[in-house]
Parts: sequence; C-alpha cells; structure tokens
Amino acid sequence: MKISRRRLLGATAAGAIMPLAVAPRVRAADSVIKIGVLNDQSGPYRDVSGLNSVACVKQAIQDFGATSKGLSVEVLSADHQNKPDVGAGIARQWFDRDGVDMIIDVPTSSVGLAVASVCHEKNRAYINVGAGTAELTGKQCAPTTIHWAYDTWMLAHSTGGATVKAGGDTWYFLTADYVFGHDLERQTTGFVQAAGGKVLGHSTYPFPSTTDFSSFLLQAQASGAKVLGLANAGADTVNSIKQAHEFGLTAKTRIAALLMFITDVHALGLPTAQGLVLTESFYWNLNAKTRALSMRIKEKTPNNMPNMVQAGCYAGSLHYMKAVADIGVAAAKASGAAAIARMKAMPTDDDAFGTCHIREDGRVLVPAYLFEVKAPAESKEPWDYYKLLVTTPGSEAFRPLADGNCSFIHA
Repeated sequence: MKISRRRLLGATAAGAIMPLAVAPRVRAADSVIKIGVLNDQSGPYRDVSGLNSVACVKQAIQDFGATSKGLSVEVLSADHQNKPDVGAGIARQWFDRDGVDMIIDVPTSSVGLAVASVCHEKNRAYINVGAGTAELTGKQCAPTTIHWAYDTWMLAHSTGGATVKAGGDTWYFLTADYVFGHDLERQTTGFVQAAGGKVLGHSTYPFPSTTDFSSFLLQAQASGAKVLGLANAGADTVNSIKQAHEFGLTAKTRIAALLMFITDVHALGLPTAQGLVLTESFYWNLNAKTRALSMRIKEKTPNNMPNMVQAGCYAGSLHYMKAVADIGVAAAKASGAAAIARMKAMPTDDDAFGTCHIREDGRVLVPAYLFEVKAPAESKEPWDYYKLLVTTPGSEAFRPLADGNCSFIHA
C-alpha cells in the first residue's frame, strides 16, 4: 500500500516518533536490520532531504539485492521538525523500543549533533548526510559516526575560495542563527581573510521561523560589500535569493550561495538562478553512472532529481549494508561502532560518488564539484542546470585530519 505525503506527515504530527511500520515483536526481528531515516519532512529542509531521502535509502536496498543475499532490511522514517530535543527523542525511542540499528540523514546541524550523541551513548551506527557542521568529524566526533557528502569546511573552501579569487574580496553574511549557519560563516570568513579579503558585517536571523529577509538584505546593501554570503540552506536560501533580486541587490552585489542544492535551483528557476556558483559533491548528469542511478530514483520521485544529500543517503545505506553482510547481522546489531569500523575499512564504491575513502575520523572523502548554474538557453533538458567549473579531489576537499581535533584520533 502506498503512503501519501499527506498521510505520512499527518502521522508524524500526531505521533512525531512513529515509524512507517512497526514490526511485530517476534524473535525473528532479531535477524532484521532496521534503518531509520530521520529528517525534515515539513519545514525549510523538506526538499533538501525529506521523503526523497527515504526513497533513496529504499533504492539502495533494492540495488544491493538484500533479499537475494539473505538480508532482511526495514526502513523507518520520522520528521525531527528541526528541533534537537525532538530528534534526540526519536532516536532514543527507535533504539529502545523499535530496535533500530542505524540512523541516517539528519539535516539541521543542531539536531545532527544531538542525535550523534545519542548514537554514541547507545552504540548504534550513525551516518549523517544532511547536517553541514564539520564538528561531526571534529571536536564532537565519535567512533559511531560517519559524515557523508559535504560539510561547512568543504563549502567554505570551494565556493567561498572561488568567489574571493574571482574578485569578491569584501563580504557581508546573512546567517541562520544556529550551529550550521555560524559554523559556515566562521569557516568562510577564515578563507576570505586568508586571501586578503574583509568581512564588513553580518546579520543573523531566527531559524527556522524567518521567511522575510528584507531588513537583513537592506543592511547588506548599505554595507557596500561586493559579496553577500548566504550562510543558510534550503527554503531560506531560495527565499533570500528571490528577495535579493526583488530589491535589486544583485545589480551591484554578487551572491555566494555557500550551500545550495539542485533542488533549490529548480525552485528558483534558471532565469533567477543563472550565473550562481555553488558546490555539490553529486550531480545527476555528471557521468553515465550518476545519470542511470538518478533515473532509477526518479521512477520513485517523479518530480525530483536527487541532490548530494539524497545521493549520500543512497550511498551511505548501500555501504552500511555491505559492511553488515561482511561482519554478519548479529555483530552489526550488537555494536554500531563495529559496523562503522568495518565501513571505514572498506573502500566505498557506488554509482553516486564512485570509489572513495572513509577517513579515520568518519569523514567520507568524496570529490567536491564547483558548478555554475546555466542560463536558460544553455539548458537542453529538464534538470540540465549545471556547468562544471572545478573538481577538487576528496583528499583536498575537506579539512585536514590533523586540524579537526577529533578526540579519538591519536597522532
């Protein structure tokens, strides 16, 4: 039976922590691997991850051929509402009541860090994809955590660094007032200043309750900065850019969308988004494998092409199942740290990111791609939005291991 978006969100609102289905409490459940997809399904990040991330996890199970390999896998899903206490509560109930073995996705860095702490406490595997904070592999790292797809250091290094090199040497930041926004602003400021640039000011706004950015954009305009750095994501980025165009800010000021996804470009439309420079670690039309994977996923999400978060949910789930098959279901269920350790010991290989390495601190070293959004006349088919400018290898795209101060890494 298909579950509609309205029905799923209604169930989430009523129970917040109810899974898609609860397995009967029978002994056979001990042999079932349960994956919990925890994300925003109703707020500003619903298009960044949401139900499309759930579809990508299910595609990974199908592509892995779990049933043919004798592996039984169930997928649960819930909306954390961008609230750390709600996210942590869901994680605890999933572990204590529902027997979940691994949690994946978890956008919103404050929620991502809270869930990471619960997973470490409960010794359950955690693959974060949606949250941006580099602290997941830094001071708040854990042997139960892997961080896929991107982080704030990578974004600042790629998009921020490229913007400064192109002449954008004075900046004003519009920043979501929580850990992700502050982390992204701080990381980008470091790259701007290292290149000889200056930050002229910033405005922080309440997250996730802000939709009108006009007063902040006027402050940015008054600063005279050449670059408006958007330290936000999802619907906030889309609304910021739309309103910047309406105010005429883009006539003299370059917009640096420090975290932007193809789903955001789609929401903006090419006439508004054209010329924007952004970084993703996945693009559906990057090569034959990414295109074929995206077409498989699109059958389940007909109005969407996967972005790097959704592709990361696919890749992370696939690699986790490979590790479970390798060490055995009983061992994986007994220790999330053991499952994560086996994932680190095995090179990743999937149609989304290719062959990559998971570093000791849990950072997945995927390549970073700097893209420019095409003009409408350059687009040849639906979702044909990006021109590739620069490819940064995974070994260079992320913060050096020695600079992260991960507590369980010993020199």
